[in-house]
Amino acid sequence: MSLKPAQIAEVKAMGFLLNRGTEEFSGRIVPAGCVFSAADLQVISEIADRFGSGKVAFTTRLTAEIVGIPYENIEGAVAYAAERGLQFGGTGAKIRPVTACKGTTCVYGNFDTQAMAREIHQRYYEGWRDVKLPHKFKIAVGGCPNSCMKPSLNDFGVEGHRAPHYSDEKCRGCKVCQIEKCCPVKAASLKGGKLVIDDTCKTCGVCTGKCPFGAVERHDHVLYQIFVGGTWGKHTRMGTALSRMVEEDEIFPLLEKTMLWFKENACQKERLGAAIDRIGVEKLEQELFSDTLLQRKDEILAAPVKQRS
Repeated sequence: MSLKPAQIAEVKAMGFLLNRGTEEFSGRIVPAGCVFSAADLQVISEIADRFGSGKVAFTTRLTAEIVGIPYENIEGAVAYAAERGLQFGGTGAKIRPVTACKGTTCVYGNFDTQAMAREIHQRYYEGWRDVKLPHKFKIAVGGCPNSCMKPSLNDFGVEGHRAPHYSDEKCRGCKVCQIEKCCPVKAASLKGGKLVIDDTCKTCGVCTGKCPFGAVERHDHVLYQIFVGGTWGKHTRMGTALSRMVEEDEIFPLLEKTMLWFKENACQKERLGAAIDRIGVEKLEQELFSDTLLQRKDEILAAPVKQRS
C-alpha cells in the first residue's frame, strides 16, 4: 500500500473510511434531522459519479456513504459538497450523527422526531464539532415505545410517550370497546362493565382519542423517557432509563449535562455506559437533575480527556 497510516488517519477524521483491500475510501455525508432533500440526493449522486465509484450506501446512522473515492479525490469531493451545503463527517471520538425514526410522519409518532434531531444536530453535532470526548457519543430520537430507532442502545436516547387520560365517568361499557380493541399490548380490558387500563400499559398513545364517548380523550401532552449509556456491538449494554420521564424543555439541558458528565468522568476510550457502571447511576442522576455541571461547563470543556491510570 502506498498510503501511509497518517494519511489514512487524517482522512478518517474527516469522515472517510478505507475500503477493505483497496486504497479507496467511503465518505459519509451527514444529514441534518436525518432527512435529505431531493436536491441533496442529486448532489450526492453527482459526487459519487465525479469522485467515487458511482455507488452510494446508507449507514445505520442514516448517513449517505459514497463508495470508492480515491485518496487524491477526497479534497475535491469535500469542496464540491461544501459548495452545495453538504458536509462529510460522522467519525471520531465526538458526537456522532444524530438518528431519528420517522415519528414526524408515522401514525405512531408522538412528536416531531426529525425536528428534534435537526436541532440536536445544529446545537451539538455542529456546535460541538471541535469538542474531543473520551469516546464516540451516539444520540437517537424515537417517537414511541415501538423503539424502531433503538434509543435504549445509544449513549443518549429520547423516547416519546403519551399516557391515556381515562375518565371512568364517561365510560359506557360498550360491548365492543374501541380502547380494548386498539391496545397493542392488551393492557385495556372491560371488567364489571367498565374499562380498566392496567400496569402493563406502555403509554404508547395509540388509544388516545379512540373512544367515541371521550372516555380516553385525545391529547398532545408528551412525556419523554431518557436512556443513558446504551451500547450495541462487541460490548452490549442496555441504556439506563432515568428514574422519571421528563418534559420537552428538560431534554436539551439533560443532553448537555450528560455529555459534560461524560467529558469529565470517563477515561479515554471508555464509553459512557462503562463510566456509569464504574461510578454509579445514582451519582450520575444527582448531577443530571441539578445545575452543577452547567455552572462548570467552560471548565469541563477546556479540560483534557482523562487518561487511564
